[in-house]
Amino acid sequence: MYQELLLATDGSDGARRATDHAIELARQLDASLHILSVSEDGPHAEQKRDLMRTDLEDQAAEAIEHAEEKAAGHGIDVRTTIRHGVPQEEIVDAAEAHDADLIVVGTVGRSGLDQLIVGSVAEEVVRNASVPVVTVRDES
Repeated sequence: MYQELLLATDGSDGARRATDHAIELARQLDASLHILSVSEDGPHAEQKRDLMRTDLEDQAAEAIEHAEEKAAGHGIDVRTTIRHGVPQEEIVDAAEAHDADLIVVGTVGRSGLDQLIVGSVAEEVVRNASVPVVTVRDES
C-alpha cells in the first residue's frame, strides 16, 4: 500500500520522534524512505536565525544526517533532500515531486496565541497534501 514514504525533519524533538515512527513504518512495509529537511526562507526565518544563532542550512543538513544514519542502521532504502523555502509548501511539493504515498511529520502541541501567530507546519501539510499524512506528536 505505502511504498514511498516522505519524512520531513528539522531535527527537533518532535521530528526525532517522527523519524523513529517513519523508520518503523518503512521497515514494516518494506518501503523506501525519502528524508527531507527545509532550510527555511519565509516570514519567520530571519527571526529564527537571530534567536538560534545558527545557520539554517547547517541545521537542515544535521537533521538529515541524523535521520539517514538511523534509517541506514535498519537496512532501509534512503534518499535525502534539502530544500529552501517555506517548510509546509516545500514538504507538500516534495511529496508530489517524489511520488510519495505517505508523509510523516512531527508536531508540537502549541495552542492559543502562539499557534495563531506562528501557525503549524504539520497542520498546513495535512490541509494541503494530496496523500495521507501521519503526524507524530512531541511528548512535551
